[in-house]
This record gives sequence, C-alpha cells and structure tokens, in this order.
Amino acid sequence: MEQDVRQKKLNDLYALIASIDRADDCRALFEDLCTVKELENMAERCYAARLLLEGNTYNQVMAKSDISSATLSRISRCVQYGNGYSRFLKTE
Repeated sequence: MEQDVRQKKLNDLYALIASIDRADDCRALFEDLCTVKELENMAERCYAARLLLEGNTYNQVMAKSDISSATLSRISRCVQYGNGYSRFLKTE
C-alpha cells in the first residue's frame, strides 16, 4: 500500500512536469520545488550527459564539470542504457 502511495505521488509529479509547455513556467515550478543546490546538481548532470553524448571521455567530462566520478558513472549508464538523456538532450 505504501508503495502505491509513493508511486502515485511520483506519477503526479511527472504529470505536472509534462503538462508545462513554457520554459518560464518550468523554471518557476522547479524554483518552488527545489533548492538552488538541487537545481545546480540536476543542471550539472544534464551538462555531463551532454558532454558524454558529444563523445567526451570520462576524464574530459571530469575536467569540464563539477561532478563526482560516482555520479558520472551513473550518468554514463543512463546515457548508454537509459531512456531519457539521449532522447531529450540534443547535441550539435
């Protein structure tokens, strides 16, 4: 039962985010939901993922970003096997 409530809360959050169609509205929501540090951490993860998708090595990503090797390893797995980063982060 507790897992069902947790999943409903997560689904509600995802639906709320998916319903936003303007960057300004998205920014306002995330600024209400998250601390500055949480937003910076998420932005840094997206930046590291973009660098990996562009072909940068671990060492290059570590030099260009402020991210731990453990977090970079997780991001790399998500880039390689996940569903999000490669679909939503466009490289140029």
